[in-house]
Amino acid sequence: MITVENLVKTYKDVRALDGLNLRVPEGVIYGFLGPNGAGKSTTILSLLGLVFPQKGRIELFGEEIFRDGKFNESKLVKAKTRIGYMPEHATLWDFLTPVQTLDIIADAFRIPKAEKERRINELLDMVGLKDVKNKKVGKFSKGMRQRLLLAQALINDPELLILDEPMTGLDPKGIAEFKEIIREQRKAGKTVFFSSHILAHVEEVCDTVGVIVKGRLILEDSIENIKREFLRKAGYTIIVETNKPVDWSSAKWSVTPLGENKYRVVSEEDVREELHDFVASQGAKILTMQVKEPSLEEIFLKLVE
Repeated sequence: MITVENLVKTYKDVRALDGLNLRVPEGVIYGFLGPNGAGKSTTILSLLGLVFPQKGRIELFGEEIFRDGKFNESKLVKAKTRIGYMPEHATLWDFLTPVQTLDIIADAFRIPKAEKERRINELLDMVGLKDVKNKKVGKFSKGMRQRLLLAQALINDPELLILDEPMTGLDPKGIAEFKEIIREQRKAGKTVFFSSHILAHVEEVCDTVGVIVKGRLILEDSIENIKREFLRKAGYTIIVETNKPVDWSSAKWSVTPLGENKYRVVSEEDVREELHDFVASQGAKILTMQVKEPSLEEIFLKLVE
């Protein structure tokens, strides 16, 4: 669906993209992570032909749209008819209503009138703006504007949905609804590529995560594999609760008491079976045991460091 190879973009003395390589398969939700200034927005704008990289290659829907400083305009225009884009910072027409806004954007995609009206009503209902569809956008809150921006990104029923920090400004209810809409797009066979610095959002909805730092992709994998690899490298943290105190002085692991008969065991390997034997050797029983998985935020911070 998306292929980026050795992409380079320099703004004066700042290299925003430093040989970026990126692949997004069809039908997934891909979370694009990185600290501020990492190159997330520059990557998205390059995919849309709104920024001109100096070097590299971009392919969308199996067609090469960019190579070494030059876009193939006809292929780019064709690809963009199949893309929905929600920018991080966008100016809406304050003097228009949601219906009028979507009507203009639908006309830009040459959507037939009957289909256009149906699509507008469906989308405003989906994003929770049906009751204010005839209210001027200038009176909207930040969250309501985000909802409208999502609706406009979906107006052409895109195969690829590109979202730049889409949940900024939404309240908890809006965030939950937004996540559900994104999941529904995947169920419908669409590909969703979105950037975010709010890691909990990415962790809950994404199939694959890519982490960009200083213009380079330093990690790309499923969240499950990332956590598994992090555990393998950083070691396992196992929380153990026993029915009576245990003497850990002869244990070969790092053990920290967490309270009465509760301990944190840190090991380079998964030693749950050995823990059972060790505790049993002292006539005690394990009441509960769990491996504490790292959060995506912990992994992200470690990677950025």
